[in-house]
Amino acid sequence: MKNRFFKFVSFALVLFLFLYSGLLAQKVEPKVSLKGFPEFVTKTMAEWKVPGLAISIVKDGKVIFAEGFGFRDVKQALKVTPQTLFAIGSCSKAFTAVDVGILVDEAKLEWDKPVRTYLPSFKLYDAFASERMTPRDLLCHRSGLPRHDSVWYGSTFTRKELFDRLQYLEPSKDFRALWQYQNLMFMTAGYLVSQIAGTSWEKFTAERIFVPLGMKASNFSVIESQKAADFAFPYAEREQKVEQIPFRNIDEIGPAGSINSNVTEMANWVLLHLSKGKWGEKQIISEASLNQIHSPQMVISQPLRYDEVLYSSYAMGWMITPYRGHLLLAHGGGIDGFTALVSFMPRDKIGMVILTNLSGNPVPQILAYNAYERLLGLDQVPWNKRIKEEMDKAKAEAEKLKKEKDKDRKLNTKPSHALEDYVGEYEHPGYGIITVEKEGDGLKGKYNSFSGPLTHYHYDIFELKNELLNMSQKITFSTDLKGNIFSLSIQMEPAVKEIVFTRMAEKKMTEKSFLEKFVGQYALEQVVATISLKDEKTLILSVAGQPEYELIPYKGTEFNLKGLPGFSVEFKIDPSGAVTEAVFKQPNGVFTAKRK
Repeated sequence: MKNRFFKFVSFALVLFLFLYSGLLAQKVEPKVSLKGFPEFVTKTMAEWKVPGLAISIVKDGKVIFAEGFGFRDVKQALKVTPQTLFAIGSCSKAFTAVDVGILVDEAKLEWDKPVRTYLPSFKLYDAFASERMTPRDLLCHRSGLPRHDSVWYGSTFTRKELFDRLQYLEPSKDFRALWQYQNLMFMTAGYLVSQIAGTSWEKFTAERIFVPLGMKASNFSVIESQKAADFAFPYAEREQKVEQIPFRNIDEIGPAGSINSNVTEMANWVLLHLSKGKWGEKQIISEASLNQIHSPQMVISQPLRYDEVLYSSYAMGWMITPYRGHLLLAHGGGIDGFTALVSFMPRDKIGMVILTNLSGNPVPQILAYNAYERLLGLDQVPWNKRIKEEMDKAKAEAEKLKKEKDKDRKLNTKPSHALEDYVGEYEHPGYGIITVEKEGDGLKGKYNSFSGPLTHYHYDIFELKNELLNMSQKITFSTDLKGNIFSLSIQMEPAVKEIVFTRMAEKKMTEKSFLEKFVGQYALEQVVATISLKDEKTLILSVAGQPEYELIPYKGTEFNLKGLPGFSVEFKIDPSGAVTEAVFKQPNGVFTAKRK
């Protein structure tokens, strides 16, 4: 009886374990299916007016989905394929982070040694940040600098010139105090890579990442993309209509966002991250360095918006977000006419790339969440509906603000000077030059590759309209103590005070042919002032017993004394063109010296 009892219990236990294991299997092995996903893609694209889109999905080391939707060229009705090239924008940042990681593997630099160890000329506005900034800091947006994107966007500065101008850009927070997205620091990281490797960032990235991953079509410039047989044109929605727009060349900020690729090749990039830095038999980057790149570096201080998405942090070139209990690494990319998203779930061995040819659209995020939910066997959250409602609300708020923007405008005022007096070039050492020109009966403003009418708003405030970007900015002109238009200020970076551009002297005032006629000696009783020419472009004032003073071009034939506010010298020319005297203007009087 006893044996029969134990046999029964054993059989019951085995039966229970078998049934329970079956229940467990059902629980941990959810029904995974992308059935209906292509239709969801098409429907979502239509709702957001996206012309073309490509998506690739990888799972368990394999590509399980790669398709193109819509048109890469609407006018010619050319369809998107998995080989169509799109700009990936800031998804390029992760490539630069891996570049740095490769150099760390080769002991050519360290994550936490100051950048100045490798680039002695590295200099920021904040001296402490200049001394302590490390490669890790460059890659996780904690420099203290806000975006300052107007410095590079549409400019003709070289990468080296952008690097040299960093010192003139004001921070908005203390070093390492807050996460603030910053493209110029990633550009600096790419510049660091080039200096350490002895080659360009583009060549290093191509040789160390593109080539081993078989990314043969991928490139670093929209100029190159347009030479390919299969590339997408950029589009933007304006006045509720989607139109083709010009390509935006961002080569010089390249390490932060200039890569172009397709979903077929980008799938290999995602698989590299899911395989811990290994591709085939080749370890592209060590697992240790990749772990650093994938690990949280800075908390992103933003309130929770959804129950499904918890607090985010930033790694190096990747956002880290828990999504419905699953670890998600992702980074978006956006540049004129293109929006992209690259993401992966390392613990679930799933990843995807979504590329579109429409500016600033949320479709990549909507589709990514939906695809992950399908592959994880989760219920589908109505992200499309949620985001649509949020964006409609934001547009309504923007329209309301637009209607209120002129409520403080003072009507029936006039500029303090004739319009011709505002014409000239105004310079900031970091941002470059704003040019004001006469156009018809009005003024025109130019900055970088953008230009538009400069219309009077009130008093000495004008409004510059950027016709390409369909936006306006107010410019305030200021006068000096002599009553001349001396500078202009404009809110180019909302996180800091207005950027001040100082009026530049006429170009001829730095030319040898203009300056050399003032060279000579000028006598005031027993005092002799000598004017000499240095480096064929700078006048120097010398008086016995006093230090030499550099003369800074001001206006006409008047020069200011460098380092002496309120001191200037104006040269007088007679009708024959001969220089006859120098008039020295000082706070204590005006003194005329005759030319000897």
